[in-house]
Amino acid sequence: MADFDWMQLLNPEFYITMSIGGVKVGLWIVLFIVFAETGLFAGFFLPGDSLLFLAGIYSRDLIENFTFIENDLLNVTLLSTLVAVAGILGNMVGYWFGAKSGYYLYKKEDSFWFKKKYLIQSKDFFERYGGKAIIFARFLPIVRTFAPIVAGIVTMDKKKFMFYNVVSSFLWSFILIFSGHYLYGLFLEKFDIDLKHHIEKIVIGIILISTFPVFLKMIKKTPKQEE
Repeated sequence: MADFDWMQLLNPEFYITMSIGGVKVGLWIVLFIVFAETGLFAGFFLPGDSLLFLAGIYSRDLIENFTFIENDLLNVTLLSTLVAVAGILGNMVGYWFGAKSGYYLYKKEDSFWFKKKYLIQSKDFFERYGGKAIIFARFLPIVRTFAPIVAGIVTMDKKKFMFYNVVSSFLWSFILIFSGHYLYGLFLEKFDIDLKHHIEKIVIGIILISTFPVFLKMIKKTPKQEE
């Protein structure tokens, strides 16, 4: 513990390669983080996109502690499926929490911090664009943490929510994990570049790419707010 650096908590590779008592627990840590980031308020600061991309790179190491699969495609598919299930369960918990707290919010009187009209506007938004909102939220840091909670608060139809919850979770996990796995192999074979030696650059790049749409939307809104 003397060599422990708290900054490691922001590094996805730290979780993937983690071991306790000599036993590798990276897979279970990854699944828990995915669950927490998509279903708990406290999970918004955890790494998401970069974690899954790196999980693809370390897919063999992660799955070996769960089961042994010789076939490479099946190996990555199993990892992606486990992550997708964790994401689905996380969103279900987030939706449940939002649904349980929604009644209180609808009864709450307006204050400086809370306006009921915003809750009603959010409900209308999810009724019109609910599916797209859930899918796009999966690929946006922080937003994916609160999207299922808001969906529960505005009482989005459960069947509709579950459909997009499942679709978005599988898209998110399969795209990022497969990308990490096969790009790692491509760079190693074609360019003799081991992406494991460039983890920090990869993490920074993914964070910039995933947060760019959010900043772009904020910039577009700024002039309107000033007017």
